[in-house]
Amino acid sequence: MMKQPPDVRPSSKEEQLRTYYKTLSRAWGCQHWWPARSRFEVIVGAFLTQNTSWTNVERALGQLRAAGALNLRGIRNTPVEELEKMIRSSGYFRQKARRLKSFIAFLDERYGGSLDRMFAQPTGTLRNQLLALNGVGPETADSILLYAGQHAVFVVDAYTRRILDRHAILAAETPYEEMRSFCERALAESSPALRSRNRKLRSGSNASHPPSPMSRAKREPLAQIYNDMHGLIVGVGKHYCLKTKPKCDRCPLQKFLPETSPATYVSKDRQ
Repeated sequence: MMKQPPDVRPSSKEEQLRTYYKTLSRAWGCQHWWPARSRFEVIVGAFLTQNTSWTNVERALGQLRAAGALNLRGIRNTPVEELEKMIRSSGYFRQKARRLKSFIAFLDERYGGSLDRMFAQPTGTLRNQLLALNGVGPETADSILLYAGQHAVFVVDAYTRRILDRHAILAAETPYEEMRSFCERALAESSPALRSRNRKLRSGSNASHPPSPMSRAKREPLAQIYNDMHGLIVGVGKHYCLKTKPKCDRCPLQKFLPETSPATYVSKDRQ
């Protein structure tokens, strides 16, 4: 397996992550995350995607939309038993229905039912409030902040952990906050030229989703970088950096794999 010559390897782990962003951006373009028509649809999707596939989430969102319930008033006024039936395909539907109801109660009580008022809060303040809600962990909170609120936070998921671990950047068991801080720090140091070009990324043929109102929403350059990078990482994880039998030899990041990576050996075994 051919490897990238040592003299052109990134000089630090932070630079390595920035190089991955540039490499994937050139290869694939904009991934159009998050696929949604409204901020509230992003929020609902962030709850529903817990412990299930996006295909199952799309089915549940379709049921809600068909019933006219994919909005604040719809979730607020739909009896929890009916809500459970609509989102059944997402799994853990009883828990998720109650978590959606809890979010609406939080929004109504603290912000008078206004997403504008909620997302106008400082990032740290709102993040702590979201994390205090039932069933909201760091990944769900950060997905809501980044994709619905356009706050500059990076979302760490299972794909992020797998890729950074196999590329010897950070161990998979690294605490969420440490991994998030690393990614944010590394990508925040991107050059001004990179920040100015990220909004001009073409819609890649390998994009996970077609453009949507939320994927095209106006956001600050750094939030756009975090948005793009997470979408690109998802693309790598879904198509190449698989949990078992990774397809390293086809991946745009293959040339950066360390010789000692377990994924390298798995890929060699497939040849």
